[in-house]
Amino acid sequence: MFRKSKWKIVAAIMSALVMLFLSTLAIIYISSYREVSSRNREMLERYAQLYTLNIRPENRPEEPKQPGMPIPADRPDGPQFEDTPTFQLSTFYSVAVSKEDGAVLAVNNSDREIYTDEELREYALQIVKSGKSGGIRDRLLYAAVDKGRYTLVAFMDNTIMQDSMTTLFRYTLIFGSMAIVLLFFVAIYLANRIVHPLEESYQKQKQFISDAGHELKTPVSVVSANAEMLQREIGENQWLNNIQYENARMGALVTQLLELARTENVTPEMTKIDFGRIVMGEALPFETVIFENGLKLKCDVAENLCVMGNAAQLSQMLSILLDNAIRHSKTGGTIHIDLHREKQHAVLSVSNEGTPIPAEQQKYLFDRFYRADEARTGGDNRYGLGLAIAKAIVTAHNGRISVSCHDGMIIFTAVIPAL
Repeated sequence: MFRKSKWKIVAAIMSALVMLFLSTLAIIYISSYREVSSRNREMLERYAQLYTLNIRPENRPEEPKQPGMPIPADRPDGPQFEDTPTFQLSTFYSVAVSKEDGAVLAVNNSDREIYTDEELREYALQIVKSGKSGGIRDRLLYAAVDKGRYTLVAFMDNTIMQDSMTTLFRYTLIFGSMAIVLLFFVAIYLANRIVHPLEESYQKQKQFISDAGHELKTPVSVVSANAEMLQREIGENQWLNNIQYENARMGALVTQLLELARTENVTPEMTKIDFGRIVMGEALPFETVIFENGLKLKCDVAENLCVMGNAAQLSQMLSILLDNAIRHSKTGGTIHIDLHREKQHAVLSVSNEGTPIPAEQQKYLFDRFYRADEARTGGDNRYGLGLAIAKAIVTAHNGRISVSCHDGMIIFTAVIPAL
């Protein structure tokens, strides 16, 4: 139980940390990408604004000036550059396309010549044809600007930015993953620290029940023996009968407490057993009691369904479920015992027709001393320990037990690993 709680705490902590890490990574990456992209677009737009091309009467330009040459006062054809380090270090390309006939008027390539003039012409013509004003083509950031008689398609090499963002993402992911692994072990440590006081308290509670049961067993036996001796001497007496009645109730409670303590604290001897035979063997003695209470019994039990378990404890578990079904069945109803294999598990269910158990009460049914009928005070020698004992038995067999209600049926289901 506490092992599962530890892993649930670890899962909750790690889920929060992973979500925080991923959201932080996304914010950093998106913010950085937008900032760098915005700066590059501003430089590209500035580059396009500074570009000039004088259209001659024959609709052909003079040879454009090469990038990096001194800028004359009369602003020659070609790109113009601002005197800023970032602008000067960036790689720009441009293609001027005539609006009249779609002819390429000029191509300005960089000194590096990573892209050929033909590639830039093809890219520019496709962009002009698409009508887009900006975007990314391969590793080139582009902007199409209307310059009057021609359209300028300006390109900026985006390789450095993309590589930088990829490097940022990769290293953030690597070191973030290392931090997540480290925090996983921290989460395990914290989960152990959180659960340890609860586990210690639970162990003390179980020890108290065991000790209290053993300590009460002797005085209950002494009171019972003395009451019988006194009754032989003085005969029937109302007050003596009350003492014997209450002492019998106390004895029943002590017996259940000791049974619960033994089930929870002692590891039972496990052997290979035929679960079907155990179920049928325990159901037969109850058949008479069921009929006497005006009920019917129906059994669907699979044969040769073996489990590793303790025969005495499994019989006791079924006895508790059957007794519970008899007490809470409607007159004339049917109690149904079903045992079948489901994948690698033996599934035992005991169902009866009765008043549905509210959903808010179902999760407490297997708690110690919990009783759905709060009006009952234990006069029937039942103290809410039976289902707690049944759960302890199923847990000792590495299984699970649950309750459900539908179609007027109350169904208790125990699932145990099968061989």
